[in-house]
Amino acid sequence: MCGIVSYIGHRKAVPVLIEGLEKLEYRGYDSAGIATVLDGRIWCEKAVGRISVVAGRVEGKNIPSAVGIGHIRWATHGRPSDINSHPHTDCSGRFAVAHNGIIENFAELKAELQEKGHEFKSQTDTEVLPHLLEELYQGDLVGAVRQAVARLEGSYALAILSSEEPDKIVAVRKDSPLVVGLGQGENFLASDVTAILEYTRDVYILENGDMAVITADGVQLTDREGLPIQREIFHVEWDPVRAEKGGYDHFMLKEIHEQPRALCDTMAGRLKTDHVELAEVSISPETIKALPKIFIVACGTSYHAGMVGKYVIEKLARIPVEVDFASEFRYRDPMLKPEDLVIVISQSGETADTMAALREAKRVGSRILAITNVVGSSVAREADDIIYTWAGPEISVASTKAYTTQVLSLVMLALYFGQVRGTINHEEAEELFTALRLLPEQVETILEQATAIKTIADKIAQNEHVFFIGRSIDHGAALEGALKLKEISYLHAEAYAAGELKHGPLALITNGVPVIALATQDDVYDKMLSNIQEVKAREGYVIAVANEGNEDVANFADEVFYIPRTVKAASAILTVIPLQFLAYYVSLARGCDVDKPRNLAKSVTVE
Repeated sequence: MCGIVSYIGHRKAVPVLIEGLEKLEYRGYDSAGIATVLDGRIWCEKAVGRISVVAGRVEGKNIPSAVGIGHIRWATHGRPSDINSHPHTDCSGRFAVAHNGIIENFAELKAELQEKGHEFKSQTDTEVLPHLLEELYQGDLVGAVRQAVARLEGSYALAILSSEEPDKIVAVRKDSPLVVGLGQGENFLASDVTAILEYTRDVYILENGDMAVITADGVQLTDREGLPIQREIFHVEWDPVRAEKGGYDHFMLKEIHEQPRALCDTMAGRLKTDHVELAEVSISPETIKALPKIFIVACGTSYHAGMVGKYVIEKLARIPVEVDFASEFRYRDPMLKPEDLVIVISQSGETADTMAALREAKRVGSRILAITNVVGSSVAREADDIIYTWAGPEISVASTKAYTTQVLSLVMLALYFGQVRGTINHEEAEELFTALRLLPEQVETILEQATAIKTIADKIAQNEHVFFIGRSIDHGAALEGALKLKEISYLHAEAYAAGELKHGPLALITNGVPVIALATQDDVYDKMLSNIQEVKAREGYVIAVANEGNEDVANFADEVFYIPRTVKAASAILTVIPLQFLAYYVSLARGCDVDKPRNLAKSVTVE
């Protein structure tokens, strides 16, 4: 996710940059850095850790420069370290770049530049940018930037500074957000308005493909070909606290809306035309073909992602999968073998129970594959292979984008294993590739229907019991939906495999009791309709989630929310979005603290 702040004007730049980065620290806190022009060269101060480390280093230094760029990092490429911190510079020290996003073709660009004699210091994808500018620069910074970005694949928000032309900052946006703040005799650049509200409330919101040349006296906006463009000035009326949340009332709501971007970033560089490429998974094809069993070990939301992963891996790769609570795994003396693969899932990468399970598996000699959101975390350091989810920082205690990117990672892994093992044919693979690429757009369509979910939430908020039912992959999504509801609204919420209703839970269904019925699996759709009718026969209040086109479910349910149709393997990503909204709006209706539910913490680092 990361955060960018830049300034040019009549003030000393360093204090403005430090203050702005402090306001953006929720976007990343692995490392931070600033760069300015001093004595005709780029001067840079950066460090691993929070922005306070950099602030301490520059305190008391009288740096007169009135131009600079700053960055707060959430690591993607390269572990958190001083060297991997942004901004990055070239060999000559004339160019500095701060970057949010992912440069998918950085490896080939880096190899090309190294052949030309460029020396790289970091493990980041970003560092190719200043070296590329050094290679292309011929007296025109804007022209060099335009040539450089034409060679980039991936997503990026860029802030570029050069000692050759210290009277300007150049910014470019593709997929990652940027705003330009407009002042009098000064102008600003930031990832969002939080960083600059102290100085201005008038901003340009850059759109994909926009380039901004920012000077103290003005801002020139063009497209990437250099043609002038117009953007309306947006006047920010949010209060500063709300601005930290990007204008949303709560971090959870903001993070629900960040899921299309998080899904794009998690797929970036991995989903090729006809195959999956997982650069940090080094398991040989021979080992994959011979895998006898997979254990998925996780806690909470990550465990529910693992439940979905079990269905998908067994279906696509035909490998037996067992899913375990990390808190129970090592105490049951698991029947692990060295040839088994253990997948550990943890958003933070620091979950104590998951770390204990990982170490138990390592003791036996099993190979460990970690799915985590934090580069350099304990899980990432101790695993043999890693899939980073690239969801960006998740502030709300209730996980949302962590879950959907974990499920996506498991689907890509299953597809990767299936292609290696020959258990998925070309047509099935092509259909899944197409479906995965459509997911961000389909999530957007669900986000646009939040009001309809709020109406449903208001109807059930005063109940004390809510039940979730689903079959197949929908059962995993039901478990996650129930967890979201109970943890932030304090309702008693339980999820069951729908076929188990008759084996006990049906006794709990009485007049008006809400039942959330997930009916998105075509192969068991008719059976789900029967389960819904069982609930209605006991006068339960049924809210169904179904695929577009299955209108007949409305004949049995009291409320129906329709989601875009996708393939079975990807369905849990879409199904969970309305359940996240449901939990959010029920929590609001009950007056609960959405982002900080009682008795819970974001990362559980003790047993």
